[in-house]
Amino acid sequence: MVRNLVFDFGKVLVDYDFVTTLDGFVEEDNDRAGFKRLLLDPAFVDETDIGFMSLQDIMLREQRRHPQWAEAFRRFDENFLEFIKGEIPGMHVLLSRLRDEGFRLYGLTNWSNTVYRVIGKYDILRMMDGTVISSEEKIVKPDVRIYLRLCEKFGLNIDECIFTDDKQVNVDGALRAGMKAILFRDAQQYEHDLREMLRVWGN
Repeated sequence: MVRNLVFDFGKVLVDYDFVTTLDGFVEEDNDRAGFKRLLLDPAFVDETDIGFMSLQDIMLREQRRHPQWAEAFRRFDENFLEFIKGEIPGMHVLLSRLRDEGFRLYGLTNWSNTVYRVIGKYDILRMMDGTVISSEEKIVKPDVRIYLRLCEKFGLNIDECIFTDDKQVNVDGALRAGMKAILFRDAQQYEHDLREMLRVWGN
């Protein structure tokens, strides 16, 4: 029986837009494209998410490496909440209903130490019964260990969990760990797939 529903944060519970927001951090004639290319590089994103250095320390390092973008790096850190565009439509109501039905809700997110600024602003992220954050565990999805860490931390049976994420690679990581999993597109699709999975598994 499924008892625990596990949610990625970005693009599942809250929306974000790094590409457009970064445009406002640097003038176009100061190689805006180069600045965005650096900040959006998957290796750079993984470095911020794994948490061996705080985002603030990473920004200070990059200011030294790229002094032409020093002000832009400062703004990236200080105005991080500008990247978050609000809750994913329909998810707050759906989570409230699922919680009333007796499911426990958990977060499992790749995020830097800035995540607490976002949690402080958006109530949907405070609905979780517990959350595992990559930068605290020093592990990022889709590493199987982070899914197992969630179960260890909160005493969950992995076969009683359904995980959802907007990235197939992270869904695949959950499946390898032994969780059931759903690829997220929107609240309506998620609920449809969840109800079908619960029917199959006898809830």
